Amino acid sequence: MYVKDDRYEILHTQVFAVHKSLHDRVLAPAHERLLAVHLRDRDSGDSVLVGSFHAAPLTASNSLRRKQIAAAHDGMRSLAPDTPAIMVGDFNYPWFINGLERSLTTSGYTLKRSTEPTYLRYKFFTGYFDFVTSTGFDIERVDVLPAGASDHRAISLEAERAA
Repeated sequence: MYVKDDRYEILHTQVFAVHKSLHDRVLAPAHERLLAVHLRDRDSGDSVLVGSFHAAPLTASNSLRRKQIAAAHDGMRSLAPDTPAIMVGDFNYPWFINGLERSLTTSGYTLKRSTEPTYLRYKFFTGYFDFVTSTGFDIERVDVLPAGASDHRAISLEAERAA
């Protein structure tokens, strides 16, 4: 995660572990799946939470990924309750997105998908894997950047504090 030092002051950072998938336990342990940062805007004095999230791979169930997302949101909230928050990352949730959206709405978060697929690993297997969740922000669109070395295309967004 990159932060403009002249614009934001880092108040606190923390990594969080969330519910582990079988893949995490056996094949490639991933102990932390969220990096959260509490920032203060040097111009306005407002604070914001920003999270970089990576859910369990597709071998896990959507139910487990929903639990991981909820745990990640709770972890971010523990840094600064009632602070507007944005979490960006690889949610590994390309199908049955309506269940995730219902779950997020119930907890006060909105989900924003990208304008184009973000996963391009195989010729016939593409999808929307990288999302943005937020509370206290308006996000008009999430754009996809050109492919680089990763199997995922990076996303870009502009967010404004909700009125």
